[in-house]
Amino acid sequence: MDLSSIHLSATELYELIGVVGGLGVTGTLGVLFVRRARDRRRRQIEESDGPPALSQGAKERTAKAPRPRDRLPEPQPEPEPRGRERGGAAPARAPEHRPLPPPSRDPDRAAQVIPFPSPAAEPQPEPAPKKRANALAPGLARTRSGFVARLGAVFTGRKQIDPAVVDEIEKVLLTADIGVKTSQKLLEEIRSSLSRSELKDPEAVWAFLRQRSTEMLSLPAPQVDFGAAKPFVLLVIGVNGSGKTTTIGKLAARLAGDGKKVLMAAGDTFRAAAAEQLEVWAGRTGAAIVRGKEGADPSSVIFDGIKRAATEGFDVAIADTAGRLHTKTDLMQELQKVRRVLGKATPGAPHETWLVIDSTSGQNAIAQAQIFTEAMAVSGIVLTKLDGTAKGGVILGIADQLKIPVRYVGIGESVEDLRPFDPAEFVEALFAPLES
Repeated sequence: MDLSSIHLSATELYELIGVVGGLGVTGTLGVLFVRRARDRRRRQIEESDGPPALSQGAKERTAKAPRPRDRLPEPQPEPEPRGRERGGAAPARAPEHRPLPPPSRDPDRAAQVIPFPSPAAEPQPEPAPKKRANALAPGLARTRSGFVARLGAVFTGRKQIDPAVVDEIEKVLLTADIGVKTSQKLLEEIRSSLSRSELKDPEAVWAFLRQRSTEMLSLPAPQVDFGAAKPFVLLVIGVNGSGKTTTIGKLAARLAGDGKKVLMAAGDTFRAAAAEQLEVWAGRTGAAIVRGKEGADPSSVIFDGIKRAATEGFDVAIADTAGRLHTKTDLMQELQKVRRVLGKATPGAPHETWLVIDSTSGQNAIAQAQIFTEAMAVSGIVLTKLDGTAKGGVILGIADQLKIPVRYVGIGESVEDLRPFDPAEFVEALFAPLES
């Protein structure tokens, strides 16, 4: 390049000198600043004798990074080498602090989680098996709140019983729905069976009442065998409103669940909705039904039903009856007629005659039972609506005075709430403590 060909004016020459001078000054200052920073960094490393401190961002990334157990120890960075200082040389870059790469893992091997070791616990004893809850207890809650609760209040807080307390027991029993005769009988047995020391002990008197209640209800009666005859004929009687039709429907459902072929004869032709109610139960249970026109002769309807059950091979035939006619005499005569007709339809029928009693009627139930048993050979009692009354103690008076076994009790609306009667279970639920 020929420099002689370049002609610069004085102004351009001054500008060129200024640019060259500015670059030189800027470069010189940059080199000085870099050297001072490098010397300061070297002194920090020599004084701490460790790795350079991380920046705030690097610290946060290190804290968030996962630290698995198999990560290798982080290598310590080496001190920056001392290079030869040369004028105008480019400053050496500070060492970069890059995060370590994650350790290599086998993709087919899942991470192993080792639980934190817990201190050895002492062996705990196995919990005792829970006692099966008494299914009758909820249904008898109101009865327990009646005379049983009043008896319990007499004994509460007493270590001994004096003659005045015996009078209180007598008052509670006489005003209960178990009947006057049964109450007097229990009082006489308490005085004659317990010694003087036992009469002063509330727990002894309470235990005696439980025991005698169980004995009154445990009448010597064989269990009903619905397979003893084919068809097995069951005659159901009782006043209107006692729950006869509903009891027949629930019983048919239980028997059908046991594999029995059931037929229902709608013999209550005087109540308009009786036959329709049985038809509903027949649809639910798959049982057959025989019904007649409203006002038809009940005996003829029941006769047709039993004859059909015999010819078509039904296992059980249940006959419903009317519960009210113009007079008590008419009702009993009609029931006796039904009984004679059943014997003509199939030999030995009826095999069982059950009286359905509404427990809400209290002591009137005992009077009803006496009237029916005078006209019919009642072989069993079904006590209904126990869940809606505090008068369930009437069952003690019926069993004690009439000596008729209780076959079933009703404690609710569902099919499962018609339960076979167990004297021990009933007394346990009856005398169970009230929930607070």
